[in-house]
Amino acid sequence: MENIGLILEGGGMRGLYTAGVLDFFMEKNLYFPYTIGVSMGACNGCSYISKQIGRSKDINVGYIRDPRYIGYRNFLKCKSIFGLDFMYNQIPNKLNIFDYDTFFNSKEKFVVVATDCVTGEPVYFNKSREEDILTIIKASASLPFIAPIVKYKEKFLLDGGIADSIPIKKSIEDGNEKNVIILTRPKEYRKTPFKHKGLVKKVYSGYDNLIEAILNRYKNYNETLDYIEKLEEEGKVFVIRPEGNIKVGRIERNKEKLEALYNMGYNDIEKNYSQLLNWINK
Repeated sequence: MENIGLILEGGGMRGLYTAGVLDFFMEKNLYFPYTIGVSMGACNGCSYISKQIGRSKDINVGYIRDPRYIGYRNFLKCKSIFGLDFMYNQIPNKLNIFDYDTFFNSKEKFVVVATDCVTGEPVYFNKSREEDILTIIKASASLPFIAPIVKYKEKFLLDGGIADSIPIKKSIEDGNEKNVIILTRPKEYRKTPFKHKGLVKKVYSGYDNLIEAILNRYKNYNETLDYIEKLEEEGKVFVIRPEGNIKVGRIERNKEKLEALYNMGYNDIEKNYSQLLNWINK
């Protein structure tokens, strides 16, 4: 299997759908040569590349009601609704150990998308022992307004979904002629313009390009979806997206809903797995 990319959209806790799909892939020992992830998609992608079945679900469902994971008191410690030290230090290094060796020794390429707050442009980080992968993932998943800007190697970074929510064009640029795309919204979904322009300008004063990127995000996102539908018609992409309708917010804390969304992802790909294999082998 060559020149096939796997693209993982973000979406906060809607990423449990992606976790279900990836766990099924891992059970089938299906690993794509190139994976690129954004925000929660990057978090899921880490456990996929490290070949840790169930890890994403265990963390995001198992700790979802733990105030160290999500809670407004975290604002006092790290200016984020998320407990950043808990998420990117205690969990991967003490509680649900991240397999660094398997991750870095894997032959698969892995790319993480973040947004440069100064330029408003996407920044792409390749898997490398020279990079601090957990800080990069933290930057990619730092949602605007509810997480602080992350400084890394002289760059100021935020959620990769601001600048490149579904990095299909990056994957194609990197040589992938065919791409599997896991989305976290149903097919009919389209983003609407951000209504609170004044808030954006106030919170991110001094970051004019970031402000522009946030305000134009809906337009770029919708154009990307239209482009993906065109590629789908041409047989160049295989899209996996929720077929049902489970309303899950970006910071959803209802365990039952999250479990159901995970199961939906697992069941959707199980039903369509033969079709995916036929598409891959064309």
